[in-house]
Amino acid sequence: MPPKLVVLSGAGISAESGIKTFRDAGGLWEQYRIEEVATPEAWRNNPGLVLEFYNARRRQARQAQPNRAHYILAELQQDFDVTIITQNVDDLHERAGSRNVIHLHGSLFKMRSTADESLVFDIYEDMKLGDTCPLGSQLRPHIVWFGEYVPLIETAAEIVSEADAFVVVGTSLQVYPAAGLVNEAPAGIPKFVVDVNIPYISPVLGFTPIEAPASVGMEQVKEQLRRIFALQ
Repeated sequence: MPPKLVVLSGAGISAESGIKTFRDAGGLWEQYRIEEVATPEAWRNNPGLVLEFYNARRRQARQAQPNRAHYILAELQQDFDVTIITQNVDDLHERAGSRNVIHLHGSLFKMRSTADESLVFDIYEDMKLGDTCPLGSQLRPHIVWFGEYVPLIETAAEIVSEADAFVVVGTSLQVYPAAGLVNEAPAGIPKFVVDVNIPYISPVLGFTPIEAPASVGMEQVKEQLRRIFALQ
């Protein structure tokens, strides 16, 4: 059995593909505040604006291309059993070839019923007011908004707890509960954190910091992992 490599990725890995991060934009996403477009209250108050915002983000994501960091993670599948747990809602990991991706915060390319959240459908074009599910209810973006429960967090925590190696790439580790996953990795396994600004991680957790853009840092991680697991 190949070693289990678990990767927690965040907005920084997609930034090199031209997808703006919330924090890099000064607390704004395309000139919108979180409260206006990414909360249940925003949906109740102005669903049209919310749909317009996510339509724009979907179009942006469709135009973006995977970068070297995404491709490195796909290449690592040759030697490792790779699971990517991403906070990102784009599909760049999949388009680069990664086969096992868990989207903690949902996907721009899915929509769901507001009457039954188990009714989830693919979406690649714009969503509109009046688009309804088979139950007749308005469809909403399949996104975990701020203030909503993260349904896959327990699954992700279990996967991290069984890792043989763990990599954190492109995340500020400021959004919970996702950031808490770093505490689930077993002691003593190889752990790396890659970012242009290394987030604070307790030294007790044993992470090797690589302060670099994701595409550069992941090249280093790939080589170190291959050496550690004698895959040269």
